[in-house]
Amino acid sequence: MKLAPLVLVAAAAALALFAGRAGATNECRGFQVCAPVAGPWVVVPIASTVPRPHVEYQLSCPKGFVVGGLDAELTDRSIDVTFEAILGSPVNPGISTRRDALFTGRVVAGPPRAASFRPHIGCLPAAGGGSRIPTVAHVFPPGHPTVRHVWNVKVQPGVHVVRKACVPGETLVSATHAVGFYGQTPPSAALVGAVHASRGVRDGHVKVTIRAGTAVQSARAVVQVDLTCAGGGT
Repeated sequence: MKLAPLVLVAAAAALALFAGRAGATNECRGFQVCAPVAGPWVVVPIASTVPRPHVEYQLSCPKGFVVGGLDAELTDRSIDVTFEAILGSPVNPGISTRRDALFTGRVVAGPPRAASFRPHIGCLPAAGGGSRIPTVAHVFPPGHPTVRHVWNVKVQPGVHVVRKACVPGETLVSATHAVGFYGQTPPSAALVGAVHASRGVRDGHVKVTIRAGTAVQSARAVVQVDLTCAGGGT
């Protein structure tokens, strides 16, 4: 896996199933057929440590579609947002991307402060991908040795514990969590401060504790739990 620039520029021919465009964002620019999908406002961790902490959030296209373009809205210019691409040639939807896009965000400069970003993806009808054939014995092309399991948990006032693990036969590689707020405008500092999530890992099991105040009753808040597991892909 490899981090790529935020906007993937790629050509794709597809049947005219439906068209769409986001208002102020460019995830569907250049495509005649494109379904825009917007995520929540994802809260970026606040810290002055080096390296700066990051947050990951996965956004998915409808079934039968692949990611063709990406964009994001930022509440602060110092937020750096990238996405994870798949090795292959040519760089194209279905080869460099799949149905899901994993965004990574971090504040890279300045003092610690509340910040968030809203990921956007442009989805194209799937048209297949490509494959690569090794030309040297005992050398393997890039594959998919890991699989991601993602859960979006609706936040309710109070304390709630979420426990997740890889499926039998898989091994936990890493785990992340992200706090997000759905809406057209970024969440206020008070709303961001009303949700706290902490994560622990023990014996391959992930425990995320969510503490939320009453302010979340009027907000569409989610905590995404993301596990990367080995053994489920090739």
